[in-house]
Amino acid sequence: MSGKNVLLTGSTKGIGLAIYNELKSSGYRVFGCSRANIEQKDYLRVDLTDTKNAEILYSAAKEAMGNIDILINNVGIYLYTPIEKTSADELKRLVNLNFITPQLLCSYVATDMKKNKWGRIINIGSISGAVGEANASAYAATKSGLSGLTKSLALELAQYNVTVNQINPGWVDTNLSNEALSEEEKLETLDVIPQRRFIEPKEIAKLCTYLISDDAKGLSGQSINLCAGLSCGA
Repeated sequence: MSGKNVLLTGSTKGIGLAIYNELKSSGYRVFGCSRANIEQKDYLRVDLTDTKNAEILYSAAKEAMGNIDILINNVGIYLYTPIEKTSADELKRLVNLNFITPQLLCSYVATDMKKNKWGRIINIGSISGAVGEANASAYAATKSGLSGLTKSLALELAQYNVTVNQINPGWVDTNLSNEALSEEEKLETLDVIPQRRFIEPKEIAKLCTYLISDDAKGLSGQSINLCAGLSCGA
């Protein structure tokens, strides 16, 4: 599988950076993107909250690599606020980045994958979309919508040897989550996670590597909760 071309959104920190490093070390060619200005080969600085930029990203990746074999939709934003305090602008930004842009990128790469009769698509969702989260209803809704896209697209592309799967992380040990929680809040969060730990970004990266391998060619349309048991209840 090494030598395949990967388009990875949100590739410069946290989960995305772990996926990027894992794939690069495994011999994949990876085209990354984020809103940061980074001097890196096969990289585009782009704001994907503007859905018009999805086509710009796809075209840049195609020009750089010639073909996109694998798409990993990792980019996304989190919004924690009661529904009555969620503004229309916040909702639009959330839906654009977490759902519309991933769907557009899927639509662009699907043409090539169908033609080549091979492809892999992985959507990075969230445990919030699988089980719900109070005060994060808009965020959970976008990730739940991504799950519906994953299942439907898996059916649509199955005959072309293209698999589509989703990974739903729980709490992940990243700078973002560590900065968002006080020490007391972190202890409270750990107390409701059955394994009493946060997921490591590398665990998600390793699962991506498996899902794009030929060993996983029979696995499609699945939403996998990688959450240290959080989705199972207390």
